[in-house]
Amino acid sequence: MPRLALYALVVCALAVAAAVVSFVQGSFLGVIWVLLAGLSSNMAWYYIRRAKVEKQAAEQEA
Repeated sequence: MPRLALYALVVCALAVAAAVVSFVQGSFLGVIWVLLAGLSSNMAWYYIRRAKVEKQAAEQEA
């Protein structure tokens, strides 16, 4: 797994945890954390997909 994808997944997990804590405390700031979790999960998906496509292209050249 690419390093950037791993970092994005860690950020996603931390953002989800922060959102849960915010909502439990009654703060609507958790909405921002949910948006950050969505953004970081999309970034992780992008980096994983990009690595997969690059790997397939390298295999086709060889």
